Amino acid sequence: MENKFQTYNEFIEAFNKRKEVNYFNVTPIALKELDEWVFIGNKSYLQHVSGKFFKIEGLRVKTNFGTVPHEWDQPIINQPEIGILGIITKVFNETRYYLMQAKMEPGNINILQLSPTVQATKSNFSQVHKGKLPIYLEYFINRKKSEIIIDQLQSEQGGRFLRKRNRNMIVEVKEDINVLDNFFWLTLEEIKELLKINNFVNMDVRSIISTIPLIPSSKIPFCYKTYCNKKEILSWFIDQKVKYELETEKISLTEMKNWNISDDCISHNNDDRFSVIGVEVQAKTREVISWTQPMIKDLNIGLVGFIIKKIDGVYHFLVQTKVMPGNIDIIDLSPTVSCSNYILTKPPFIDYFNGNKKSKIHCDTIQSEEGGRFYHFQNKNMIVEVDENEILDIPENYMWISYYQMRQFIPQGMFNVESRSLIAAINFI
Repeated sequence: MENKFQTYNEFIEAFNKRKEVNYFNVTPIALKELDEWVFIGNKSYLQHVSGKFFKIEGLRVKTNFGTVPHEWDQPIINQPEIGILGIITKVFNETRYYLMQAKMEPGNINILQLSPTVQATKSNFSQVHKGKLPIYLEYFINRKKSEIIIDQLQSEQGGRFLRKRNRNMIVEVKEDINVLDNFFWLTLEEIKELLKINNFVNMDVRSIISTIPLIPSSKIPFCYKTYCNKKEILSWFIDQKVKYELETEKISLTEMKNWNISDDCISHNNDDRFSVIGVEVQAKTREVISWTQPMIKDLNIGLVGFIIKKIDGVYHFLVQTKVMPGNIDIIDLSPTVSCSNYILTKPPFIDYFNGNKKSKIHCDTIQSEEGGRFYHFQNKNMIVEVDENEILDIPENYMWISYYQMRQFIPQGMFNVESRSLIAAINFI
């Protein structure tokens, strides 16, 4: 379907030109060089002088998830605010379009990525930074200006954020709106096509797009077959929540075992773990054009991947329950494989993703995590299909769930952000 505003190639050309006409610069710096960010107490935690935005705190974690109970310490981002991740949609000539933004984030590996219409923390739209209000914000907070299509609370990365959620929204406008520089009308089909490009569509877009069903409920056949029914899945999910325990305790950064707190960075004794660094940013197109901030840096490329197969002719996804230290309610539904270093850890089913066992690849891209808090943090996103006669040895924290059943559970906030990133890429159901 053709875009009435520009061709696909014209969009790519216009998007790339935004890098040329706008000045962006991101420079890693030592934590001691951060402006308006300070260690509180004897380096107990790191926060902005306003007390807003977010804090870097120490967390002690205990859980019985996995083969043996274990305990560890780590830094974590504490940002209790619920931000808005929102896309404006409008129908032109019976075709639905979405207003997307070419937005700079300091942690983006390629500076500019395709972003939602609005991507703002509460501190942003409360103007704690004394900058301008995010463009188009009024369509998400003024109910007279738009109609809500989707409005869901969804979790962020439980391994790096402490019980963090954002409001994922799609609102429809009837009136004509002025499309400013860096904004483009795109169809869902075009966004799905752009998801095939490495590091092009940012994490927040992927999260929002995952909430849009490919198959409306009214189009699901009455005789639609599933491996387990909804009640059985919910009962399994509750069993998992009862079985696994998660204890967390905030501790001083200096109390964390195996971590080093210096004026330059916060780092683990093992180089294969993430660290906390500082960055200095200049960005002509942002509400504030220059600032410094701490960021999570992880140079490992992780893997998040679904195994799928047809059961009675219907695609099912192999999901797992997973405990992460920042989870709101102990467990989330996660992809078949989800790990930051799959080469060393060798998680279950990895052979279907690395070519050692036969599978058909539906999706294989490198995607960035959220560039506002993470510096050059990437995951390999994969969806692979195994033959319907393939028998897999399924651990008790795994379950086959159909695509339609996933659509029922997403609005309840049960799927983590890594799952939603993959679900957004589905275009073959």
